[in-house]
Amino acid sequence: MRMNAAITGWGWHSPDRILNNKDLEKLVDTDDAWIRSRTGIRERRIAGPGDTTGSMCLHAARTALDRANLPANDLDLVICATTTPDHLLPATACLLQQRLGARHAGAFDLNAACSGFIYGVTVASQFIQTGTYRRILIVSGETLSRFTNYHDRNTCVLFGDGAAAVILEATPQKAGVLSTVLGSRGDVEGYLSIEAGGSAQPATADTVATGAHLVRMRGNEIFKMAVRCMAVAAHEALDQAGLTLDDIDHVIPHQANSRIITATQQAIGVPPSKVYVNVEKHGNTGASSVPIALGEMLENQPIRVGDNLLMVAFGGGMTWAAAVLRWADVAAIRRERSLKLSA
Repeated sequence: MRMNAAITGWGWHSPDRILNNKDLEKLVDTDDAWIRSRTGIRERRIAGPGDTTGSMCLHAARTALDRANLPANDLDLVICATTTPDHLLPATACLLQQRLGARHAGAFDLNAACSGFIYGVTVASQFIQTGTYRRILIVSGETLSRFTNYHDRNTCVLFGDGAAAVILEATPQKAGVLSTVLGSRGDVEGYLSIEAGGSAQPATADTVATGAHLVRMRGNEIFKMAVRCMAVAAHEALDQAGLTLDDIDHVIPHQANSRIITATQQAIGVPPSKVYVNVEKHGNTGASSVPIALGEMLENQPIRVGDNLLMVAFGGGMTWAAAVLRWADVAAIRRERSLKLSA
């Protein structure tokens, strides 16, 4: 029997510190009205001295496991989508695997920037649909504040920190991940980049002094490409799933800024009432943007078995992705799992 991959647990975590627009007025030549009119962002969460991508992911992962009523030892795989790992080596996913006690799980990091969560969902669903694994943790986290130039008013107003996680689990139900679409185009122009810190430009006193370890972005060039690519990917994912826009109940886009969200919503052709937006209080949290929004939506809006969800994202690389999911009878999956594990 072909198995499908359904979400059975979810969780998200934001650090305690809030950086609002008034705070940014003290750091750079900007003001609250300018930021809101161009980004829709009111505040963003910033990692504290003791926070890392891994520590925030750990909080989110534990919440997701608790919601799924699943012991970490029953996980088959841990995938961490991040642009800001704790270390180049070891992988953040490996640290999470150990800290969670997921003794039987493989683990690896995945970097597709802001599209990373949907890339992770795509990879995990393939493992489940082929019968290789049954239960996979996908966790996304970013500490973008540590790579943000707080002298550049065009980028420092955008980014925040956070993490989110989901459990994907095998089910015979006609639900779960129905389709995914991935895309990329090598960013040779450097539209969105962190140039130093890798093997091409190892860290030196000069790279640190010139801010080459910080995010650099050409926002105007990215805007049109992001909207176009997300809209095309969304329609491709709908076609693959055999659905139309009328079949979609909830849209969860990457929370880059309000103008990109609105333009993408219009380009896809869905009404604003179906689109979940939380950018005003989180900012752009990179790979964790879509799953944080998904987690908030699941907590704040009613969702029914059989509801169809569309997720879309665009990120550095350049990368883009879309996924269509049908909400499963999660309680039934948990009951069935409990019976099998206790047998």
